[in-house]
Amino acid sequence: MEIRVAQHGPHVVVLTIDNQPRLNAMTRAMMVELGRLWDELQRGPCRCIVLTGAGARAFTAGADMSGDLSAAAETARIVNHALLKLDEFSKPIVAAVNGDCAGGGVELLLCTDVRAAAPHARFGLPEVKWSVYPFGGATIKLVQQIGYVHAMALLVTAELIDAGEAARIGLINRVGCGRARTSAKACQPSARSASRVTSEHREQRATRRNGHDDADYMGKAPTRLLE
Repeated sequence: MEIRVAQHGPHVVVLTIDNQPRLNAMTRAMMVELGRLWDELQRGPCRCIVLTGAGARAFTAGADMSGDLSAAAETARIVNHALLKLDEFSKPIVAAVNGDCAGGGVELLLCTDVRAAAPHARFGLPEVKWSVYPFGGATIKLVQQIGYVHAMALLVTAELIDAGEAARIGLINRVGCGRARTSAKACQPSARSASRVTSEHREQRATRRNGHDDADYMGKAPTRLLE
């Protein structure tokens, strides 16, 4: 169980979520590590990041359901930072979605800027079946990014949609041709754009990503909905 880091050319860093026996679900320790890596990458010389999952089955299934599911303030802080819910992360992030992207995986996807998916990838928020509120940002970001009706279909039905439908509604940019090509292709536009991203572009991106005033979006975990 780890978050692997690899350099891809002079300006691109690839982060790989690796917990394959549990569909790359992230433990509390993995979320802490992912948050630490975001901080390190924000300060460092890289110009953009590619985010993917290990293996071919899953991008990430979100939180490891065998771990601590409490909504204590410290847990909420760790989750929020790992998912970049509120952080003004200024560098472009490209998602290479190599398999299923569910729950917190969708919320992590929503913090990225360019998204390519393998044909077999599926997307959804199944936690609502168990009355678990998706407090990692989906309730706001989905509406902002794909529109109200498409967002509500994901938020209230718990259904998984395929990559083609995800592209149709604007959740991803394109469907690739398998994991290897999806990951490689995802790196190419990142590498090209990395050399052109100026500080002004990064500031505009951070402002756009965090242009909200919703009180629930300010990091308060809805504990009553998790009881």
